[in-house]
Order: sequence, then structure tokens, then C-alpha cells
Amino acid sequence: MTTNKLAVVVLAAGKGVRMASDTPKVLHQVAGKAMLQHVLDAVAPLGPERVVVVVGPGMDQVAEAASPHLSLVQEPQHGTGHAVLMAKPALDGYHGAAGEGDVLVLFGDTPLVTVATLERMVALRRAADGPTLIALGFRSPQPGNYGRMVLDTVDSRLVRVVEAADASEAELAIDLCNGGLLLGHGPSLFALIDQIGNDNAKAEYYLTDVYGLAERNGLTTRVIKTSEDEVMGVNSRSELATAEAVLQRRLRDRALAAGATLIDPETVWFSHDTRLGRDVVVEPGVFFGPGVSVGDGARIRAFSHLEGAEVGAGTVVGPFARLRPGARLEDGSRVGNFVEVKNATLGPGAKANHLTYLGDATVGAGANIGAGTITCNYDGFAKHRTEIGAGAFIGSNTALVAPVTVGANAMVGAGSTISKSVADDALAVTRGPHRAIEGAAAAMRAKKQRKKT
Repeated sequence: MTTNKLAVVVLAAGKGVRMASDTPKVLHQVAGKAMLQHVLDAVAPLGPERVVVVVGPGMDQVAEAASPHLSLVQEPQHGTGHAVLMAKPALDGYHGAAGEGDVLVLFGDTPLVTVATLERMVALRRAADGPTLIALGFRSPQPGNYGRMVLDTVDSRLVRVVEAADASEAELAIDLCNGGLLLGHGPSLFALIDQIGNDNAKAEYYLTDVYGLAERNGLTTRVIKTSEDEVMGVNSRSELATAEAVLQRRLRDRALAAGATLIDPETVWFSHDTRLGRDVVVEPGVFFGPGVSVGDGARIRAFSHLEGAEVGAGTVVGPFARLRPGARLEDGSRVGNFVEVKNATLGPGAKANHLTYLGDATVGAGANIGAGTITCNYDGFAKHRTEIGAGAFIGSNTALVAPVTVGANAMVGAGSTISKSVADDALAVTRGPHRAIEGAAAAMRAKKQRKKT
């Protein structure tokens, strides 16, 4: 049984030229979260003592995103073996004669790796007969440019990994490919890295050369297999879209397994942290941005967009509704078509069913907000709140000029502009006087017709 001490090295120095972007490659998002953060979140449950992120020159954004973990710069950039070597000074106790810990190496552009797979690697390494090095591999019907894993035919130990550019015809026929992730005994790993040369097609120091060196040094190596999807690296916008599609399938499956109904799953898009309760129904065309939770028995109707919102049990949202950050719909409330809610709370049973904007507002339990109501929350300089009491009735086409309060059980007549507070149980109406001129419509039409002629 090996020590439980673990360090993690995340390689994130790639320039991502094929992304054609001003944003560093590993900061591009999948399901609303940066690829680098997906990787860091996957290793967190392993309880690593240290996490070191290796970045490229000028990648201050990546270093900031990696915080509070330590970031080190790889300069110049001479390959993956050289990149891991950059982390060595920060891993005191994981190399040299006194080192005893294990080191896990991952890539910042592999956002689909799962905690379960990493735990399998750690479990094998910590077993009584755990190998010195563990590689993550996968079988592919089209290996293409992947490195090939050459196994011993007797005991299936990993003899070497050959990069496609350096592989023979026989080696290119191998369908077991290198997934890139590596877990090993720290002192042994760094001792092997020190032996790596760069006599290859790219004149780089390949981290994968440690497996062949381990074989020559009499060290044990093993491969854990996973799916090709899990270890796919993202180097282009096309591959980013593929990773998004894979993760969306996972998130949909998770929602269905947890008791939600997705009427047309392929048209529903989740964020990495979307949480749906039991018996939630999600209609087609719904988009969940980051920070959304939906309570039991709620229904999210078609073509709604939710982000940073808390939706209570038994609520109905949409169709064509937009919930922005800070929206909080309490149990049994209703938000209907073409209603936008931002930084506002609707109390239990409150309704805003049509064509309404509720920003920076509190709507009391059982209140009814008529069609066309707007909370005028911004005066050009600052935001202000609107408070609507329980049981209040706001007539259609009302403008509530914040800061303003409408009391409990008060009523506001349709077409009003309310800029002063309304007391509990009061009726407020602000309209111009009604004026009708007999026969004027006919005279106006005749005048317009003459002018047109």
C-alpha cells in the first residue's frame, strides 16, 4: 500500500492557435465553465496536497483562473516532459531520495475527465501491488494522430507509447491510444523525466517517453482504459463543440436519472451546475445558464431562458420567459410568456403571466401583475427597488417608477404610472381625463382621404 500523499500537475501552457481566439484555450467554456476549471474540479475530490498549474508566457488570465493553486511558467516550451519538469521546484517531497508522494499529471484542455476515472487510477496506484506508473488509455476505431500504446503480450504491462509521427506501420495499426493522463510514484517519475531525450520528429521532450524508460529501468507500468470521449483534448472550435455535445448528453442523462422529464432532451441545454428536482418537466427549447435550481414538480415551458435563478416547487415558467440572475420564484408562483425577471422575488402563488418586466423588485404572496407592467428600476444613474405587497393587483400596462411601494391588497388601475407609494388596501389610478368628440373620426378620415388624393 502506497502513501496517500498526492500532488497534481495540470499542463495548461498550450497556445491554442487553432482556436483563433484572444481567450486562452483552457479558459474556453464547456457547459458554462472553463475547461481548466472542469479539470481542477475533477481532481478536488481526490484531496491533493498540492496542485500546480503550468502555464505559458503571458498567460496571466490562466494563472488567475487557477488561483488559489500555484501557477508556474514554462518558458521556453519544449514539450510535455519539459512542462512537468517546470513543476518540480514546487513539489518538494515528491522527488529525490526523500520523496514519497504520488504525482498525477493532467491536461487543462481535457474537460470531460471524470472523478470516477481518476479514483480508479488512484485506487490501483495505492493497492498493495500498485504499479510505479499508471497511464490512461482508450481504444479508437480511427486512432489518427493519437499516440499508440504498446503492451507486453504476456502480462499486458505498458512497454512504451509511440507518438503517431514517430510510429512504424505496425505500431500505427494499434488501436489502443494514449489518453495523456499519468499517475505515478513522484521520485520515480521525475527520475525518468530527467532521462528523456528529444530525438523525435518534433525535437520535443515527450512525457510519454517515461513508459519506455520505466520498462528499461525495471519499473512496473499499467494502463487503465476509459472511453475516447473522456480524454478528448480540445484544440479547435470544432472540438470545443464536440466536447459541449458530449457533456450535454451526460447532463441530460443525469437529469433524467434524477427524476426529471425532458420532453425533447436534445433541445434542452444545461449548465454544469443546473439542478432539477423530482418530477420537474422541461419542455423543448429551454436553456439553463449557470446557477439555476428548480424545485420539485415545477414546469419550465418551451423556449425559456434561465440563468442565476431559483425556481420553487410547483412553479410554472414560460413559455418564452427569461429569468436573469437574482430571480427567485417561490413555491407555486407563475411567470408566463414574454416575462423577464431580474434580481426580483415573486412570493408564493404570485403571478406575472404576460409581457412584463420585473427588475429589482419584491412581489408578495398571491399578488397579480397585469400584462405590460414594468418596474422602472433604473433612473440613468442608479438602480432602485419596487415593493409590491401580498395580494396586490397591478392593472395592465402599469409603470411602477422605483423606488416605490404598493401595499398589501392594494389595487392599481390599468394604464397607470405610479411614482408615489400606495397604502395597503388603497386603489391608485393615474390617467388623463377621457375626452370624446362626436363625429370627429369621420371628419378626420375625410380630411386624410382628400390629402391623399
